[in-house]
This record gives sequence, C-alpha cells and structure tokens, in this order.
Amino acid sequence: MNLSTLPYNTLKQTVTHAFEKLKSKLLLGNGKPSRGRTLALPIIEIVTLGVFWKTHGIETKQDLFNLFALPCSYKTLVVNLNRFAFLILLLIVKLVKENRTVAALVKYTDSTDIPVCLVKNATRHKTMYALSDWGKTGKGWFYGLKLHLTIDADGRILSFSFTPGNTGDRSQFMRLNKFLSGVFVADAGYLSEKLAREFYQEGIRILFTKPRANMKKMATAAQNALYDSRAYIESVFRNLKMFDGFVSSLPRSVNGYFANYFYALASRVLA
Repeated sequence: MNLSTLPYNTLKQTVTHAFEKLKSKLLLGNGKPSRGRTLALPIIEIVTLGVFWKTHGIETKQDLFNLFALPCSYKTLVVNLNRFAFLILLLIVKLVKENRTVAALVKYTDSTDIPVCLVKNATRHKTMYALSDWGKTGKGWFYGLKLHLTIDADGRILSFSFTPGNTGDRSQFMRLNKFLSGVFVADAGYLSEKLAREFYQEGIRILFTKPRANMKKMATAAQNALYDSRAYIESVFRNLKMFDGFVSSLPRSVNGYFANYFYALASRVLA
C-alpha cells in the first residue's frame, strides 16, 4: 500500500484541515524542520501516519511500517512519530478548546488506569519509573498513570490530564472543569462537600454524584437515569483501550509512551 490510498488521503485531509487552524507553517511546508536536513517524510505525513495507526487499530509501529511502502527506514519512522507527537498534542488542545464552545449541557468526568507494564514486571520497570506509581481500581492494583477526562453528552472530549497512578480523582476535578459550566455527572469517588462547595462558587454548575449507600439518600428516577448515563464515558475509555491501542508496554522511551497516548487521543478527537 502507498500513501495515495483513499482511507489515508481522507484522513490526511482531515488532519491537514485541523492543523491549518494552528496556522503552522512548519507543518504545511515541504517537510523541512526549522533547522537540519529535509525529512524523508513531510511532517504532515508523519503525524497523519500516527493518527492512521490508531484510527485503524494497527497493533504496532512495525505493522504500520509494513503496511506502507515508505521512503524511509523503520527506525526513521519510529523516531519521527515520537519526535513530532507534541504537534498532535497541540492539535488535541486546540480542538478540545473548540469543543468547549459547543458543549452539551450534561457532562461527564471520570478517570481510567493506564498500566505501563504488567504488575509482575513493575518492580523492574525503568522507562516510566519517574512518572508512574501504584494505583488501585475496582479491578485491582496497577502500575502506571491515570487519564482524567471530561466529555459531554455528545461524546466530545472537553478536557483531559495525565497523572501518576496514585493521584486522587478529586484533585483533578476542578482543574479539568474550571472553565466549563452545566450539569456534571461523576461517580461516588468525586463525592465531597468541599469539592461541591468550591465547584458551585466558580460558576453556574451542578455536580451530581450517586450517594453512597450509607448516606441513606433517596434519588429520583430522573436522577438515577442521569447517573446511569455516566456509562457513556466508560465507553470512551473502552474504545481507547480496545480499538485505539491506548494501553501498551511496547514503547522503549518516555516519548514513545506519550506518542502512543497522544495519537490514540487524536483518533477520538478527530472521529
């Protein structure tokens, strides 16, 4: 397969149009960075390949390389995918800001675990050692990071952050939603009188969490339906992990790990 195939070209047009909003001459030029020799692939081709990798559920970068007849080596492809992943991050941040201007009234905030290796290998893991930590979910212990996410009822990603695995969800809630308003639905882990008080003081907002069983509060049918709709954000996490290859232990550098995360997020934002 070459770079002129229809699925790739369609995605390239989408990515190019999105990057035009950043007004980046670096991306839309002839592929030559601000200094140094001309790249084997233009930068826009590199970042499009990265998004294509995740959008089409290709398992590894080697599989991506084997799929296309690229005018560069496998090592060059990997180095450049990692090198220019920060441009995808800039794109995500730009599009997320645009999503906030058209966000639906109802929004969902939650977090998910991002293991960087198997639990049995955690004590020997070195690549992400400085950024990772132990965390616990309903599934058990993991070693790695957390992705904190806010989406609206239409599935638009409105804000996100990465933290070590031991970070409490409540500590990120205000950071994620500081510039948003509406009805926010979260699980019982976000239940806090202090958080609710701070949240209300910041603007026109309602924070709705399911009461714990020992609080003996009665919820209406409408409130229960609203809370049950929180499963929508769980589907976003599931799609990231099952179809976009969000969780991986294959990268051999910090840049490689975050390139994996950024390209996977881009595949959701551009969907």
